[in-house]
Amino acid sequence: MDERTLLFALHETKRIGHKTIGKIVKAVSPLSELPEMDAKHLADLGIAGKQAELILHGLKPEVMERKLELYRKRGIGWITVRDEAYPEILRQIPQPPWVLYYKGDLSLLKKPVLAIVGTRTPTVYGIKTAEELARSLSQVGFCVVSGLARGIDSAAHAGALMGNSGTIGVLGNGLDRVYPAENLPLYRAVAEKGLLLTEYPLGTPPHPGLFLQRNRIIAGLSLGTIVVEAAARSGSLITAEFALEASRDVFAVPGPVHSPKSQGTLDLIKKGAAKLITSVNDIIEEYTHLLSSAASADRPRLSMRDNVPAFAGLTEEERKIYDLLCSMPRTIDELLEQSQINFGHLHSVLLSLLMKQKIRELPGCIYTAI
Repeated sequence: MDERTLLFALHETKRIGHKTIGKIVKAVSPLSELPEMDAKHLADLGIAGKQAELILHGLKPEVMERKLELYRKRGIGWITVRDEAYPEILRQIPQPPWVLYYKGDLSLLKKPVLAIVGTRTPTVYGIKTAEELARSLSQVGFCVVSGLARGIDSAAHAGALMGNSGTIGVLGNGLDRVYPAENLPLYRAVAEKGLLLTEYPLGTPPHPGLFLQRNRIIAGLSLGTIVVEAAARSGSLITAEFALEASRDVFAVPGPVHSPKSQGTLDLIKKGAAKLITSVNDIIEEYTHLLSSAASADRPRLSMRDNVPAFAGLTEEERKIYDLLCSMPRTIDELLEQSQINFGHLHSVLLSLLMKQKIRELPGCIYTAI
C-alpha cells in the first residue's frame, strides 16, 4: 500500500490529530510498514487504547476503499504533503496539513498567490476596495486566496473571478458543507472557475476553532496577506499573525480613524507589522519579478481613491455626506454633527443623493451608501 494512501487513511481516522500522525510518520519509516503493525507496536510508539483501535480499524483495506469511493463519487480529489502537487510554499509553515481535499483547478496552486482577508461586516468602502484589489491582482497574474466567509472574503473572491488568474477558497469545514449558506452561488462559482480547499474530511461541520486553523493555510499558501478592513479583534488579524510568523509579507489598507472597521488595519500599520497600501501597485511592485513581462507592462495603475464610489456629478456638500456614509451607516443626527451642515440643507442634500441613487435610507432615519 503506497504511503499517500496510508496518510489519507490516518487523516480520515477520527480522534487522530496532526501531532499523532506526525509521531507515526517520524517513527515508522517507510510508512508502508504501518499496516503490518499491531496494537503492541502502536503502544511502543506511545499510541494505545482507543486511539490504537481506531487506527487499526481505519487501515483495513475495505474501510479505506469505502472512504476513497465516497470522495470519488462526490468529485473531490485529495493530495498529501508527500505529493508533487502539494504547494512547496505551504510545506514551509510550522504545521502544514498532512492532507488537502479539493474541488476545482489544482494547477492554481502553482501560480503566485496573494491573500485578501478582512471583516465579515465591512463598509461599502471595504467591499469595493477588496473587490477591485482582487480583480486587478487577478488581471496581472496573481491567484487570490481567501476564506469564503461573509464580507471581505466574499468580495475578494467575486473580484478575482472577474480577472483571469483564478481564486482559491479555503474552508473551515468539509467540502460537503457550505458556510455561510448564502454563499452557495459563490461556492459553486469558485469550484467551477477556481479551487476549493480544506484540510477537513467530509462531514466536518463548521466550528470557530476550525476557522482559526484554516487561517494558517490561507497565510501559508500566500506570498503576502492583504488586510482590507479589520476591527481591533478581528479573526483576519490572526491570518496576518500567521503570515508574519511564516516570514511572509503583510499589507494593510488604511481607513477612517473613527471607523471601528479600520482599527485593526491601522494598528498593523502603526506597529510597523504591515505595509500601508494606497495603490494596487504598492503590492505589485514587491513581486514584479514573478510576473511575465507582458503582464508587468499591461498592469493597471489603480489608486485606492478609484476603489471608493465615484463622486462624479456630486456637489461639495453631497460629496462630504457621501464620503461619511461610505465608511459606515449613520443616523441623521450623526450626519448633522459630523458634517456641520444645518438641518434644512442636510435634508435637501440627502434627498438629492437618494434621487441620484447614491445612498439609501434604512429604518430609523439611518442612511448608508450604495
